[in-house]
Amino acid sequence: MNNINNKPINGNDLIALGYPENEILGIALKINKKRTGYTKVEMLEKYAEVLSSPNDFINDKIFKPLAKGFIDGIHLTKEEETIPLNEDPKDFEVYGADKIEDGAFEQMKVAMKLPITIAGALMPDAHQGYGLPIGGVLATKNAIIPYGVGVDIGCRMALSVYDLPASHYIEHYDSLKDILMKNTKFGAGHGFHGQYKAEHRIMDDAKFETNSFIKNLKDKAWSQLGSSGGGNHFVEFGLMEFEKDDKALNIPKGTYLALLTHSGSRGFGATVADHYTRLAKDVCKLPYKAKNLAYLDLDSEEGQEYWIAMNLAGEYASACHEVIHQKITFALGAEVLSKVENHHNFAWKETYENEEVIVHRKGATPASKGVMGIIPGSMTAPGFLVRGKGEENAINSASHGAGRLMSRTQAIKSLSQNKINTYLNDFGITLIGGGKDEAPMVYKDIHAVMDAQQDLVDVVATFTPKMVRMADDGSRED
Repeated sequence: MNNINNKPINGNDLIALGYPENEILGIALKINKKRTGYTKVEMLEKYAEVLSSPNDFINDKIFKPLAKGFIDGIHLTKEEETIPLNEDPKDFEVYGADKIEDGAFEQMKVAMKLPITIAGALMPDAHQGYGLPIGGVLATKNAIIPYGVGVDIGCRMALSVYDLPASHYIEHYDSLKDILMKNTKFGAGHGFHGQYKAEHRIMDDAKFETNSFIKNLKDKAWSQLGSSGGGNHFVEFGLMEFEKDDKALNIPKGTYLALLTHSGSRGFGATVADHYTRLAKDVCKLPYKAKNLAYLDLDSEEGQEYWIAMNLAGEYASACHEVIHQKITFALGAEVLSKVENHHNFAWKETYENEEVIVHRKGATPASKGVMGIIPGSMTAPGFLVRGKGEENAINSASHGAGRLMSRTQAIKSLSQNKINTYLNDFGITLIGGGKDEAPMVYKDIHAVMDAQQDLVDVVATFTPKMVRMADDGSRED
């Protein structure tokens, strides 16, 4: 089989055959994932035959769903029944373009055609997601896109720099490992119960009484308070190096033990995202290629509900980090010299070119002038404590990490666990949990990503991971 036959069929291939840009395209692409032994050329021939004579395939075990879709009239969906997109996408700034996959560019171009779009930017860690690409920043006029925010609402980084020297890591290695194991819990559906439940003022927030949907999620939120998700979420000890005094943070030059955490709003945020995404799709009918960008008017009841729920999810995510850091700091018996926290997968009301806009940062870090943030690399690559420069062309944003180079499925299929273990050992990394899909080699070069955004942030200090704990149950609450 040659390289052409190995390449996957995409939507453009089917559109070229005459396929409509609606749900029928999704059915066809889903079938293509199975391939069932056909080459690409053979599959395209079959697709052309189904398009011209769907009745001939109504009993075909592979193409029956597609044939049925045509016969049932899905292809007759009228374009005028949807909110039209602008013919040409607005321009958007791109940082680190040579490292960004085509799929992310295409998703961003569709987002820039929305009638509510004011401005956009693509960060150097960008890759394809649902709706808005991960690493996509989009400013809109009085409207919010649930999938522009993302599934893990308010996902964030939190850093505690301790008054402990770098030598503390080696001298107290076993104790640190015990502290991580006893004070963290990971994975979808996992949480605390009974006497082990954490206490936090967030659980008394009046926003939990907004409506019955939110109210019914309160028990789930409480049980998972202080826990971390699956996927790329972590709690890790590392060494924080300040090459010079930082007067703003009041930290002298030196290297300190630090705790870095990455997680979001858990099952609560994911349920909110799913509910309001479906609601947005019901009230905002967009053409097929843009359907995951369905938006809610902020003047509508649904828009106001989502805005409140999103903010609650963000505050809840922050509370989870606060609980984790408090537990571990108490166990260490250390003093926190500085605490920094920032979030992504969120929407903010901000001013852009003297106009109030809603800025969606899906996998992007706020980087207004003077704003602190943390941009992690991977288990074996450094992370960076940064200070924003307030670059308006980037809509005051920066990357939220290195960005994926390899899909989760590709990583699981192609990477050897022995090779991963050897790689981690070479870097002196202790990993507790974690799957092959989070191996260091699935991420872009963080140094190249940082080079591409020198106009967006200044580096204040460097974080070197040493002991990492992640989910080991295969969960993907990311």
